Amino acid sequence: MLTLASKLKRDDGGKTGRVPGTSDSTHRVSIRDRLLTKEVAELEANLPSTCKASFPDEDKLHHFQLAVSPDEGYYQSGRFQFEIDVPEAYNMVPPKVRCLTRIWHPNITENGEICLSLLREHSIDGTGWAPTRTLKDVVWGLNSLFTDLLNFDDPLNIDAAEHHLRDKEDFRNKVQDYIKHYAR
Repeated sequence: MLTLASKLKRDDGGKTGRVPGTSDSTHRVSIRDRLLTKEVAELEANLPSTCKASFPDEDKLHHFQLAVSPDEGYYQSGRFQFEIDVPEAYNMVPPKVRCLTRIWHPNITENGEICLSLLREHSIDGTGWAPTRTLKDVVWGLNSLFTDLLNFDDPLNIDAAEHHLRDKEDFRNKVQDYIKHYAR
């Protein structure tokens, strides 16, 4: 993170040395990257205690992983990995998020697709993505999928939601089995 921030400062400070009208792609920093420099700093200062963000390449803030370790509810004691890719058109479009950990969850498929309204580009109810949203909103939303946003009424994984309706205790056991096998 510090690497990109310092690169931005160097690039801004070195503008006077360039010839007007010429472009040097090594000196261009996208709007997305400028936004991410600020948002990542804000995110790190306001990360939920149950989350940990990791950046495999500190020069690429647009690609990172998030680990969520719920401390309550069905998913307590699990560690769930998410991959977050921020497209070049950010903040006009939402980040692409995928769950890397196999999970038995009504709002996450076993293939890693996620049902979280703020990740929808177009939403009828107005709860989808908007340019005013930030990475902090995404992270807090993902974290909340394990607590207050756990939604059995509007599921993506219908089998998991129906399982919960049929037998809550067996649902809990299957969640714990998935945690034991995939989320440690």
